[in-house]
Amino acid sequence: MDQVRVKGVGKPLALGAVVTELQLNKVLITRSEFLSAQKSIYDPGWLPARIAAFVVGKPLWWALEQMGVVGEEGFFGGGSTSRSQKDTVWWGDYVFVPLVEKAADAILEHQATKVGGVGGRIYTTDMFRHEFGSVLGVDVVLSDVDAMVLLKFLERDRSVLVFDKEVVKFLSDDPSESREINAIDRGILELRSAVQNLHAQVDGLQHKMEECTKKATAAVQQKHKSVAMSHLRLRKELQDLLSKRLGSLDNLETTLLRVEASAGDIEIMKNYESSTATLRAILAHPSLQKDSIDATMEALAVVNADAKEVDQAVRVGADLAVGVDDIDDGELEEELKALVLESEEEKKVHEELDKAKELSERLEAVRNVPSDVFPPTGEAIRSKVAQT
Repeated sequence: MDQVRVKGVGKPLALGAVVTELQLNKVLITRSEFLSAQKSIYDPGWLPARIAAFVVGKPLWWALEQMGVVGEEGFFGGGSTSRSQKDTVWWGDYVFVPLVEKAADAILEHQATKVGGVGGRIYTTDMFRHEFGSVLGVDVVLSDVDAMVLLKFLERDRSVLVFDKEVVKFLSDDPSESREINAIDRGILELRSAVQNLHAQVDGLQHKMEECTKKATAAVQQKHKSVAMSHLRLRKELQDLLSKRLGSLDNLETTLLRVEASAGDIEIMKNYESSTATLRAILAHPSLQKDSIDATMEALAVVNADAKEVDQAVRVGADLAVGVDDIDDGELEEELKALVLESEEEKKVHEELDKAKELSERLEAVRNVPSDVFPPTGEAIRSKVAQT
């Protein structure tokens, strides 16, 4: 308790009770219990012995203390040593579950942004620590203990990955995917590690070449020709080595791309196989067999015919109920023809009336023409000739 003493205030005497309460509510879990538990921490049956110890054991121990059987003054008391152990019984390493849940959510959100196939879901433990350290806001590499706690939580309690001592594999959304790390996963991871190592070598070689260039320039300025030539010679060798490493890097990246594409093709073919099996199972249903389909369609035709007969019977019954006699279609045709002839005759009458009206208007216009407009008669022509 002296380790948590606050100067000027004293020791938090109730800290043990607070820790006990947090443990009962599964907010705090000892690290050893968290890492060794086989069942999820969300399983209601998890840690029954520990809960029984707090619920049953504590009251029993208190009763024995009151009876003088145990405790500092009891038969099995240990004086100051027992008091010291009682004060520090809660001391140890704990996992704060809400923080672990928050960190797991951040890791899954970051992983969801990854674009790629199987290769984007596989990490070494070191790659995992480097990749997700900055995601958690610590801007450093995750410690081995923190990484192990997170991996255990993501595997056991979230079921989103599997891992062993060397490989971490995030699982896809496909429920049929194997929850094991196979040889393909390890091969892809080896290629990724080799590519990353070559990238690091390339960056190192470029940095050394830049240093050689700076040193050669400084030597030239100081008129140390031999030193400048030595740095230039070293830079030339580094450049040759860089070209080789870049060629190897290009080959490895191409190989990795092809391997990931092939692994993706395997997943696609598995999906095809699963879809084919599902479709075959559906088509194998007795209702979709040819005999069953024919029988169903025949039954449907019979039912439709029955429905049509019922509908016709209902209509006839309705006509009889309201006193409607059977109507002869021939009589309807004759009446229709008569109506058509009558309509045509009325149309002709209207046309003749329109023509007569138009002719009358023309004759009226002729009567109103002035006399000087008409051509001279024969008598008038002869009189005019005699005058001339």
